[in-house]
Amino acid sequence: MITPLQKFFTSRYIMEGEEAEQNFKIMVLGDAGTGKTSIIRRYVHNFFSGHHKTTVGVDFHLKQMEVNGKTVRLQLWDIAGQDRYGHISRVYYKNAVGAMLVYDVSRPTTFETVALWKEQIDQRVLLPNGEPIPVVLVGNKIDLEEHQVDSEQLDRYCEEKGFCKWFDTSAKYNHNIENAARYLVTKIMEHDDLFVQKQQSQRSFQPSMGKSKGVSGTCC
Repeated sequence: MITPLQKFFTSRYIMEGEEAEQNFKIMVLGDAGTGKTSIIRRYVHNFFSGHHKTTVGVDFHLKQMEVNGKTVRLQLWDIAGQDRYGHISRVYYKNAVGAMLVYDVSRPTTFETVALWKEQIDQRVLLPNGEPIPVVLVGNKIDLEEHQVDSEQLDRYCEEKGFCKWFDTSAKYNHNIENAARYLVTKIMEHDDLFVQKQQSQRSFQPSMGKSKGVSGTCC
């Protein structure tokens, strides 16, 4: 569950003169068992385990990175797949500026719900200018089977559904996760003027807390 303090500093900004360390709230969504937690743990801690407890409610991890000479701090929100696309509390979406939508390439049924997840994201959260937040489509667990990708079909699907890009990943072998995350952040930062406006209206001190310290196809 989200604590009051977590709600307080969600998607706030630390101001240091003209240069700001930007905090981006990124949701990691998808059906249960698609590997969302494994992707986050591999990306944040470079750790993988085939055995972990199922996420209940929401968990989050912090990751700092440098993009185009700017310091970016990601709040990766691991939202339980059991809640499904139609039942997640709106508070989980609040102030998000990007999302990874994960499916399991070895379970086609998890891809069938992707469009419903994307619809919920678009309905429940928008950027300050009213545009949809950037969302990348992540096909995880490509290590489980011989996996062939129809790149043209996925390109068309992403364009039709409004995804920025698709990535095939493996949390087990640390494949393409960094690329997916970095691409998403670059798409968010294309809206830099919007975040400057938010910084001017949300100047505040952000407490430091959290559990951690630190083949793709183009669709747009």
